[in-house]
Amino acid sequence: MEATIVQDKTKHYPVLLKDIISIITPQYGGTFIDCTFGQGGYTREILKNKGNKVIGIDRDSDSLKIAKKVEKEFPDRFIFKNLNFGKLGNLKLKNENVRGVLFDLGYSFTQIKDPKKGLSFNSSGSLDMRMGLNEFSAKETVNKLDGKSLVKIFKSFGDESDAKLIVKNILKERLLKEIDTSQLVRIIEKSKKRNSKKIHSATKVFQAIRIFVNKEISELIHGMIHAAKVLKKDGLLIVVTFNSLEDKIVKYFFRSLSEHKSVSRYQPKEMQEEILFKLNQKKPIVPSNRELKENYPSRSAKLRCLIKKENFHDFKTDILDKFSDLIEIENLGLNL
Repeated sequence: MEATIVQDKTKHYPVLLKDIISIITPQYGGTFIDCTFGQGGYTREILKNKGNKVIGIDRDSDSLKIAKKVEKEFPDRFIFKNLNFGKLGNLKLKNENVRGVLFDLGYSFTQIKDPKKGLSFNSSGSLDMRMGLNEFSAKETVNKLDGKSLVKIFKSFGDESDAKLIVKNILKERLLKEIDTSQLVRIIEKSKKRNSKKIHSATKVFQAIRIFVNKEISELIHGMIHAAKVLKKDGLLIVVTFNSLEDKIVKYFFRSLSEHKSVSRYQPKEMQEEILFKLNQKKPIVPSNRELKENYPSRSAKLRCLIKKENFHDFKTDILDKFSDLIEIENLGLNL
């Protein structure tokens, strides 16, 4: 995932903000759920219309400071929950007119550069990567998991072609001392057969560890399922992705629900199954040339939007089965 930032690295830049607002404009006059509240960029823009209410969600407790400021500005129209968005279904939303649910899967410049979080391979801080409400850290992952598990993580979540050699060297080094951020970077650089000029040699491994530590695959899947359930008729499910793995998951979920017939579990069996969702458009929306000039890290962003055609809650989906192999890899964390 890429950070959603501007080039001067001092101001948070919500990726594809204008595109998102233009999509939800017809939906004004209801409740919106910002599942990745972060710096509050999308939330503030939505709240500019007095008919809107926003429920902000973020697992990162650092977002509480910004959320309190927004609460003071919009005391009757904003609520914040320090929650993993995979637990979206725990919110009491029966009386809410949910017109849109938004996920921006990128990380802010503030998060990337925070040494306490240890997300960056340039960080001088601890090898941590926990975004909040976690069960284990990156340091535990690298220093305690067995070799086979590490190879699976690096290959499946980072598409790292040199995973076996990197892991072999990790196992050697950790016998001597606990591996930290700078040491892990050195191991990766030493192990890579070829170093890309486009991206840092540690990018894929760090992405893989971060996805594993934060259970980003299962969180995304469960978050989207719950979002699709709580939306009202004509409600919008909007997801902005930043890497091919998460986009593959979102693309499959959206297309399967908009192309295959489904049915609510509470509808009579004799009722004919129908397609209950539709795509806003088949191809994803990507940043304009103007946005790329202002914020180059947004280059990998892809925006997809799903529209709910009818009012219902439960529905059939095979997405958990489709990506069960990735969820099994995430569950290797149970050994820590």
